[in-house]
Amino acid sequence: MSTERYLEATIRSDLARKMVFVAGPRQAGKTTLARRLLDGSPVGAYFNWDNRGDRKELRAGRWPGGEALVVLDELHRWRPWKGWLKGEYDRHAGRLRFLVTGSARLDIHRRGGDSLQGRYHHYRLHPFSCAEVVGTGSDALPEPGSELRVPTHADRSALDLLMERGGFPEPFLASSARSHRRWQKERLDRFFREDVRDLEAVRDLASIEFLADMLPERVGSPLSLNSLREDVEVSHRALTHWMDVLERLYHVFRVRPFATTRTRSLRKMPKAYLWDWSLVPEPGPRFENLVASHLLKFCHWLEDADGRRAELWYLRDRLGRETDFLVTVDRKPWFAVEAKLSPGPVDAALRHYGAILAIPHVYQVVREGDRDFVEGGVRVLPAARFLAALV
Repeated sequence: MSTERYLEATIRSDLARKMVFVAGPRQAGKTTLARRLLDGSPVGAYFNWDNRGDRKELRAGRWPGGEALVVLDELHRWRPWKGWLKGEYDRHAGRLRFLVTGSARLDIHRRGGDSLQGRYHHYRLHPFSCAEVVGTGSDALPEPGSELRVPTHADRSALDLLMERGGFPEPFLASSARSHRRWQKERLDRFFREDVRDLEAVRDLASIEFLADMLPERVGSPLSLNSLREDVEVSHRALTHWMDVLERLYHVFRVRPFATTRTRSLRKMPKAYLWDWSLVPEPGPRFENLVASHLLKFCHWLEDADGRRAELWYLRDRLGRETDFLVTVDRKPWFAVEAKLSPGPVDAALRHYGAILAIPHVYQVVREGDRDFVEGGVRVLPAARFLAALV
């Protein structure tokens, strides 16, 4: 696979005009990406807010001379970072280019006004996907509503390895399952002891860890906060806050039901998925989580790189008919996806929603299958090929 990440070219282009913010989960490859961009810049400097010497240099404003790329890693840990960065950017915009990275959502400053409005582009860096691993991703952004460019062949072994180890670079590239287990444990320990403790007002760290431990068993099912609240034995308010914390720090993401007047749709009960799908124990939910992560990455890429309002949903009505995923642009359905481990009949709910919502493209993707055919308006195809058509 290529050493260049899927966002590198667009970020490099944007840095010529504005600041660039890159957020994403811990160890998704943000620092490696930043250092590659620095290597391609004649003059550059890297500062990590967690380093005491770097903090001193930053607050003193000791920048490299001439035109330079400046990387500011984990700057969001400093409470007044937004106002400080605005001042430094306005003072040095003619010669310094700023790349800001962090393991918490850097877009949370949009609440209550945005002092940096018009000065930056924002990206979310995802772990590896099938398209990145096998090199089938395209630099050309697809036109919403068009058929996905599904390759005629795809490497099934890449999907198998992603299923086993997840998409985070270190365990994916590791030599053994043992390395993956050790990485996973150490990453979770640091996530709760550093990210959650340092960035969020969470007093009961043990309980939020207990909540996180229960989520892998609930992947793929509508998430009942009342049921979780009873299991964790906390208030509804505390549980809601903790779920928001886990989402802001890129541990989970939620997919909500698509509400429409054409169906008797549910309006609540999101599903929760993990950024590290290798934490999900059962193969069916793990595969669904993997597909959800690939589709979310695709939506974020469309939004961050092309300014599209792309969103990921699932479909479920009050009669219990359910389809795993729906991708929309400007709230208009583009394509629906049902994820299956093994071959079988075309899903009746998928066919129903494809017709009633006039979804342009409807896919049933099968992990173990190798046939590609259309039945009742639904295209059934191998998951490895479908996922390789994304990004």
